[in-house]
Amino acid sequence: MGSSRDVTRVVVVDDHSLYSEALSLLLRRQPDIQLVGAVGAPEEAVALLDAAGVDVVLLDADAPNVDAVAATQAIRGSAPDTKVVVLTAVDDPDAMAEALAAGACGYVPKTRAVDELMDVVRRAAAGELVMRERDLAPVLERLESSRPRSSAEVALGRLTRRETQILRALAAGENTGEVAAALGISALTVQSHVKNILAKLGVHSKIEAITLAWRHGLAQTTRSA
Repeated sequence: MGSSRDVTRVVVVDDHSLYSEALSLLLRRQPDIQLVGAVGAPEEAVALLDAAGVDVVLLDADAPNVDAVAATQAIRGSAPDTKVVVLTAVDDPDAMAEALAAGACGYVPKTRAVDELMDVVRRAAAGELVMRERDLAPVLERLESSRPRSSAEVALGRLTRRETQILRALAAGENTGEVAAALGISALTVQSHVKNILAKLGVHSKIEAITLAWRHGLAQTTRSA
């Protein structure tokens, strides 16, 4: 959704008023970002999605009675193109893996400077994975240890050598431009390959494809996105 407009539309879900207000204030100052709303509960965010055409939801995982996995599933179920970035003050690789498996595109600590979250929003809207490098390996281990799905393994096996190279690079945190430079091809060619990868895997986003690659041992993490 963010790629079809000049402005990225964002909803903040956080019941901590001071943090939410600080984040909202900074979002409003960005010329390429529009704050659609700041709400205290995931169900309030879901109510905004269809009407507002939201690109990115920043979801607080630490709020009482908030299940980040269920909230992510509800948001993605209502608006599959909307990207979900989970914000948390707790380091929990199991929770990170569960959120990514549910469709989140990132898991970001609240200790990160608020202004750095502006870059996170832009990268999430572009379909990139946003996580710290140190979190990738433990999350990968947990995704790989989950029960494999034979149909997914068959689908991964249908990828061409070039498609497999590109998926591995994306799963390692490289963006489209970096993949293109490394392989000596254009960014448009990479995007064409990504479309083919998504179609073969039966998924709707790069994040879902990366999660499949992680689950089935196709990818190795070398750096953060």
